[in-house]
Amino acid sequence: MDLFNQTIAEIKISYSHKVKPSEQVKVTCSNDAYTHVLPLWTDIDYIENFAVLLLSRGNKILGIRNISTGGQSGTVVDVKVILQAALKANASSIICLHNHPSGTLKASEADIRITEKIKKASTLLDISLLDHLIITSESYLSMADEGLM
Repeated sequence: MDLFNQTIAEIKISYSHKVKPSEQVKVTCSNDAYTHVLPLWTDIDYIENFAVLLLSRGNKILGIRNISTGGQSGTVVDVKVILQAALKANASSIICLHNHPSGTLKASEADIRITEKIKKASTLLDISLLDHLIITSESYLSMADEGLM
């Protein structure tokens, strides 16, 4: 079997940004992340979504990536997709975010478990998981501020 005569798909990896580095917003606390993300979350009270905020070495926002969309009571999170986005953007750190359409600002056992899984995986790639925010249209819970990670 001659492998060189086989058709092989080429993998392209790309990231582009529309915001100049001098205009990127810096995140200094959990409230900064919440304030900048909230206006983008159009279905916050209806459908659960999980997203990742990608940050530069100086904690400036490189971008945001929706990881998954679920139903009213949950969504599936694939750690590989989170890290793929972080690597594409050359992010030094990340902040995970998901909403609770119920309005409840309490981390479930599943929320804590997935946060630990993301933290372990990102550490292997020298990407810091700074926080995991649970957000609603009225407020947020920072798992880092609450000592849950």
